[in-house]
Amino acid sequence: MKRLIVITLLFAGFYSFAQNAPKPYGPLPTKTQLQWQETEMYCIIHWGPDTYTGKEWGNGDEDPQLINLKQFNAMQIVAAAKAGGFKGIVVVAKHHDGFCLWPTKTTEHNISKSPYKNGKGDIVREYREACDKLGMKMGIYCSPWDRNSALYGKPEYVTDVFRRQLKELYTNYGPLFITWFDGANGGDGYYGGAKETRTIDKSTYYGWPDTWAIVRKLQPGAAIFGDVGPDVRWVGNEKGEAGETCWETYTPHAPDSGKMPGNGYVRDYEGTEGQRDGKYWMPAECDVPLRPGWFYHKDQDNKIRSVDSLLSIYYKSVGRAACLDLGLSPDRLGRLYQNDVDSLQKFGRVIAQTFSINLAAGATLTASNIRGRNKMKYGPRNLLDNNRYSYWATDDRVTMPQLVINMHHARTFNVIRLRENIKLGQRIEAVAIDIWQNGKWEQIATATSIGANRLIRLPQDISATKVRLRVTKSPVCIALSDFGLYKENK
Repeated sequence: MKRLIVITLLFAGFYSFAQNAPKPYGPLPTKTQLQWQETEMYCIIHWGPDTYTGKEWGNGDEDPQLINLKQFNAMQIVAAAKAGGFKGIVVVAKHHDGFCLWPTKTTEHNISKSPYKNGKGDIVREYREACDKLGMKMGIYCSPWDRNSALYGKPEYVTDVFRRQLKELYTNYGPLFITWFDGANGGDGYYGGAKETRTIDKSTYYGWPDTWAIVRKLQPGAAIFGDVGPDVRWVGNEKGEAGETCWETYTPHAPDSGKMPGNGYVRDYEGTEGQRDGKYWMPAECDVPLRPGWFYHKDQDNKIRSVDSLLSIYYKSVGRAACLDLGLSPDRLGRLYQNDVDSLQKFGRVIAQTFSINLAAGATLTASNIRGRNKMKYGPRNLLDNNRYSYWATDDRVTMPQLVINMHHARTFNVIRLRENIKLGQRIEAVAIDIWQNGKWEQIATATSIGANRLIRLPQDISATKVRLRVTKSPVCIALSDFGLYKENK
């Protein structure tokens, strides 16, 4: 049944009364997916034995005595992420080397066997407490591959080790906003002393449906990230970039092997753009490290991404309806190096300043190409209240309307933000932006696949009194929740 909403709004000379909401189009996001999408930016933190050995993937035979922290400071790390404008962190509680950063009962290869706090330390707990104090969200990654476990490759590893680890983490360190999985699917390792290569059938070994069920039961508010979702998909690269066209909808496809899709067993490149006709609402996460590597390496102290690099990544991830997951790498003392902290602060300052003022606020908005009276379901004024789910929609038969912002005097901008009310699906396929110059309209930009957020970063500053949005392709009526103009100053 359609929900009847009564709205009385004077706009552009006509009224809209008691109109039904537009019918949803295509796959729709769940509440959990909406909350994840609103997060926009978070950081994944890699720290462990690899920090001390200089490796990216440990073998599993690293001595816990390596973990002799002198200045571990979860507050410093989480505060640096917050200063960068990030809203949460993902703790790598166990990487492929199998070393657990919490005192687990599933393996001796854990933080309690290190000198840290005389064996009484719990790194995951300290991150949890820091997030609580600073108002940050927290997620967890526990690698499915374990190069230390003697049981890896056998069914008992999944049931008695991996899933028990997940239950410990999800029970004791919530609430979590995301649980992170990847396609780490075996190879050479230590395996309890057996230095050998172990292979598994990655389409079946981890029993993903039963593993994901643990998340649903213990952390129902957490989105599940993985190559194949089921809530959030991998974008298919580690550059932090979604496709210029990036659909929120996606159907995972396994390579031509006859296997069912599973983490580590999909066509990665398909995640970059998704599919317009995808069966599932499964938006993309864009992961990229702040340094060249995911773990700390001393020789990378002067190779931190610049503000310009981070801004480019931001517009190609968050600005294309994905979320950005930036990798942070605490050093051997247990702190973020100052160069890392400085880069985050500078980036966060630019983002905050850019989006603090919507230059379209207070402007007059008018709609055209709506084919007659009473075709507006919701007033365009809603586009200026910065509410993702307060929106403007045309009559069901009107799919290519135009919307003009008249600011009455020239304003200078270089970023345009568009958002759809994704509770009604991803509807718009293409738009064009014009400015009024010398008595006529001149096109300055085009974009596709709006979704939760589309940021158009112009190559130069634009000054104009009027800006026009033209929807040039949409299979159904639009449901636009934001049309804003901003000025980025570095």
